Amino acid sequence: MPVGIFRVCLLVITAIVNHPLFFPKENGTVPENTEEIIQKMKEREESLRLEQLRLEQEIADQEATQKALEKAALVVEENKEETVRWDMWTALSLVIFLLIELWRQDFQEGNWQDIGGEEDDMEVLGKAFKGVAFPNKAVLASFYEKRILGTTGDMARMREMVEGFADDLLEALRSVCNRDADMEVEDCVGVGSMYENWRVRKPFVCDLIVPFSPPEPYCFRCQTWCSGDSFPPDEQGYGTIKVCRADEDVTGCICDKTKLGEDMLCLLHSQVNTTRPSSDMEDLLCFKNTQYLDADQVMKWFQIAVTKAWNRISHKYEFDLSFSLLDSPGALKIKFRSGKSIAFNLTPVVQYENSDVYFISHFPRSSLAADVPSSTHWFLTFAVYERRFIHLVSKTLPANACHVSCLQILSFLHGKQCSLTGPSGLTNYHLKTVMLHLLQTRPSQDWAPEKLEARLQDMLKFLERCLHEKKLYHFFIGNGKVPAELGFPIIFQRAEPLNLFRPFVLRRDIYRKTVDTFHEMLRNMSALINEYTVHIPLAHTNGIRKESL
Repeated sequence: MPVGIFRVCLLVITAIVNHPLFFPKENGTVPENTEEIIQKMKEREESLRLEQLRLEQEIADQEATQKALEKAALVVEENKEETVRWDMWTALSLVIFLLIELWRQDFQEGNWQDIGGEEDDMEVLGKAFKGVAFPNKAVLASFYEKRILGTTGDMARMREMVEGFADDLLEALRSVCNRDADMEVEDCVGVGSMYENWRVRKPFVCDLIVPFSPPEPYCFRCQTWCSGDSFPPDEQGYGTIKVCRADEDVTGCICDKTKLGEDMLCLLHSQVNTTRPSSDMEDLLCFKNTQYLDADQVMKWFQIAVTKAWNRISHKYEFDLSFSLLDSPGALKIKFRSGKSIAFNLTPVVQYENSDVYFISHFPRSSLAADVPSSTHWFLTFAVYERRFIHLVSKTLPANACHVSCLQILSFLHGKQCSLTGPSGLTNYHLKTVMLHLLQTRPSQDWAPEKLEARLQDMLKFLERCLHEKKLYHFFIGNGKVPAELGFPIIFQRAEPLNLFRPFVLRRDIYRKTVDTFHEMLRNMSALINEYTVHIPLAHTNGIRKESL
């Protein structure tokens, strides 16, 4: 019993001693509410999660910034390499552009035709020259002396006779014209092969141009295809001539372009100062209802005036004068009582500004020539400058230079071949243009008389290449290397070169015929020359093709 009571007392005492209210632990707190503790723990957990997300975002941003910096550095490096490559391409493109520009300048300065410098470089002549036997120097010299040289004296006498008669005829023409209403005629000018001393084919024909101008108070306003306004390709080489009052503004007044109304009056142009009515403009040889000079009207007026002039002076001469060709209104023929005749061309022209370039009313036609766009389009001729250039260059060449001889031989051969196989698209003017190009590009010493054979081959090479490319450029138009002594108008030097063979591109039938005739001429060249050389034995002429004869 006592033992049990003791145990109970011990238990009570132990419980009292261990009760927290009597002996609280150090730093110990008694939670007042369990839910509050849980809520705080959740808030703490949320704050920690947000902090973790923030730190992760900062780390991600830092990594992205680092990658951006690395990428930027890579781009900069690539840009440096690209810049170096771009600079190389830019420099290369600039060099190419400069080369093209230099080539273009050479092209416009007259070096657009590839001439070739080697005299014996026969490979460039093409298949047409394979097997062709060129006459040697002795044969060419004998042919030139016996067949061509003897004709120069006849040309001189004919020129003197024709010029004297033309001066007398034009003086009579001035006397029959009304000075107040008709065109004023100036002195004639000799041009072409007869005055450049290289014509070889008979009959000899003198070409004379006659400048004329309108009566006062009118003047001519000339416009060419290279004066700024756009002209179609088929009108290149042509121009128009407008008949204006001398005191008329070149640019024109706005009253000519705008309808002012019935109750409005131009203060600059009164009724007294207006242009003549359309009927009077036709009296000035203009196209109907325009102010543009009509080439057909000019030729009709000129033919009538020449007829009147001849009727006035015909009693002084013992021959007859008549117009010889219907398609060439300026072609005249003198017929002597003995039956002999002399032909010459007297063609009215209009001077371009103050130069020796002329608008010609009618130009000798050929199968290659395109139709004139209209009768108000006038062709430009540079014949006076061509004659001056040949004369100027001849002063720098050796004595008895062979440039004219080459042209005469080539003209003779081509004419003979055309008489055998029919006409072709080539003309003597094309042959002369070839000579002019070679005269400008080859040194003076290359035209010595002993180099006749080599220069003749050069002309044939040049012509064959031009036919192959269908390109033969006008010598003066677009040629920036024309000698300054000629006083050639700068507007034509700066113009685009004019291709004389452009019609070959459009007329393939004529082109084929021209090429065939040229090749046939090459094959028959030696035989033709031997045939017309007196001292050459007949056996040498057997090489000519029988089918051509």
